[in-house]
Amino acid sequence: MSMFDYDTRPATPLPILVGTRATPGAYAIRDFLSRNGYAFEWVDVGQPEAVRAVLGVAEVESSALPLCILPDGSRLASATVEQVAAGLGMVAAPALSEYDLTIIGAGPAGLAAAVNAASEGLRTVVVEAVAPGGQAGTTSMIENYLGFPTGISGSELATRAVVQARRFGAELLLARPLAAVSADGPGYVAELSDGTLIRGRAMLFASGVEWRRLDVPGIDDLLGAGVYYGAGPSEALSCTGSRVVVVGGGNSAGQAVVRFSRYARQVTLLVRGRDLGASMSQYLIDHLSTIPNVDVRVRTEVVGLQADDRLRAVIVRSGDRTGTAPLPSDALFICIGGTPLADGAAGIGLVTNSAGYLLTGGDFASGPGGNWPLRREPLPLETNRPGVFAAGDVRCGSVKRCSAAIGEGSMAVALVHRRLSELGGD
Repeated sequence: MSMFDYDTRPATPLPILVGTRATPGAYAIRDFLSRNGYAFEWVDVGQPEAVRAVLGVAEVESSALPLCILPDGSRLASATVEQVAAGLGMVAAPALSEYDLTIIGAGPAGLAAAVNAASEGLRTVVVEAVAPGGQAGTTSMIENYLGFPTGISGSELATRAVVQARRFGAELLLARPLAAVSADGPGYVAELSDGTLIRGRAMLFASGVEWRRLDVPGIDDLLGAGVYYGAGPSEALSCTGSRVVVVGGGNSAGQAVVRFSRYARQVTLLVRGRDLGASMSQYLIDHLSTIPNVDVRVRTEVVGLQADDRLRAVIVRSGDRTGTAPLPSDALFICIGGTPLADGAAGIGLVTNSAGYLLTGGDFASGPGGNWPLRREPLPLETNRPGVFAAGDVRCGSVKRCSAAIGEGSMAVALVHRRLSELGGD
């Protein structure tokens, strides 16, 4: 062993995750660890010798899967993301009894707000259910972001932003989604899924969106067993030599195709629309056309699946045809737009549009429950509750681009200062 090899070995043992590709919950843990930059070892129960090497036995009861062996040697049977995160010391309690700004979501908007708020001396905490970066964090390469002429991956951008925010003093609380929000005098209390309470004088919803569900019979039974929402980096290597299908016509779908084309034998992009130009950037359209193992099919949709213990093919219908045809597939990644993640908003009566996006800046005035309580006009990114702001994809009317979300998150901090000045003590 060379000195270089010795120096690059992990300083501590890695967590070991034992399961099958079809084990419910295993994908969620792999995705969580990968997106948080936490290295781990994956052992498939279909390889008895590998299982014996880590467990001392060649077989594991299916009811115990996924099984996680933590670096300290303790084992978590039927492990969940929350248990693994806690076991690895990734779950921390709030350091303060009250914050100036509570940020819900650590996507581009939330991280930009955290950097700006903390650098300006505001006591700042960020709540994130999964991993920093949001949907942008799973993007293999963002090529149209100012200042990075050769592009930057979403995960690297998120990692840099987290380091920057923490350097200025912002706190980041992981692996606990927001459960509820309640009023607390002029401020607000955020309750997390584990019961943790966070008091803040102002709040920013930067929670983004989750992938819209594909309405196909039997699809939920195959989640993590060949069917995935989004394009998590944890699955890229496992697609080596495979046939991959991606559904969607936006930049996220295009970036997923680029990523998987590096590993898969064939990648097929299915788009319901007539062309890609409606929602995908031109640079990405041009890039896809140059990749030899990528097939783009427009006016095509998934109407069914073929599977046994995992996905084997997707059934597609093309154009105006009434007939269908099977498309052999080992993995299906669904990137078809978003549903706003405004959990907790109902607890304080935040007004949304019919699709669930938060209304801001007076747009809520004509909606039910949108009565504005102050004499001044609502600030541009302010919701119908004074001191509660929204930025990024969760906000009605936002531009669904990374750079736009970063701009809104930064702008929100200036507005938070104005609200805190009203309360005194800013």
